[in-house]
Amino acid sequence: MYDVPTTPPLLPHPTALPSRTEHALATIKEGILSGCLAAGQPLVEADLAQELAMSKTPVREALKTLEMSGLVVVRPYVGVRVRELTQADAVAIYETRLLLEPEATRRSVLGGVDTTPARAALELADETTEPAQRSLANRAFHAALWAAADNPILVGILESLRDQAALAAVTTWARQPSWRDEAQEHTQILAAAEASDADLAADLTRRHIAGFLDRLRQGGEPV
Repeated sequence: MYDVPTTPPLLPHPTALPSRTEHALATIKEGILSGCLAAGQPLVEADLAQELAMSKTPVREALKTLEMSGLVVVRPYVGVRVRELTQADAVAIYETRLLLEPEATRRSVLGGVDTTPARAALELADETTEPAQRSLANRAFHAALWAAADNPILVGILESLRDQAALAAVTTWARQPSWRDEAQEHTQILAAAEASDADLAADLTRRHIAGFLDRLRQGGEPV
């Protein structure tokens, strides 16, 4: 047993989701991306379960999902901690995106991707004032545009990078708030996709990711 903390809650509490595991996953992810749960911070199942008013089982399942998505690390005999994303980590993530995402977007637009979800994600990113939610909406925007790439391995790799890219974006914005420029670039990419111009959408996506990668490399500090 332990004393009930008197400090403010570590985690935000979003709208309840259909299952306890999904609720735990969304809440812990929001805590990590917002900085409420700091890099390197231990994540204790019992503490999280008490704060979320649920058993440890859904929390454990949520932490497993977060480990697979790269937001937490599990060390034997140490436990679960929030991932400490270094500059080298962030650069590697965005280099991989730069290699794969433009081609995935090109193939998807050629395949007649439905751009409605991308536009909805872009509108959500424009409306929110929370960096974590903006970054997640931006990742949803990009994912919607390569959703019809018709290559499950390519899509799977990009999907596995989504949360890590969101974490890199949030921490980079804290040092260099470039999200407004990126929002304009998103608008241009969407316009090309809506016009079914696959090559232009791919080229704009390449320039967009390369620009962010340049800012990462110039940072000179862990993000």
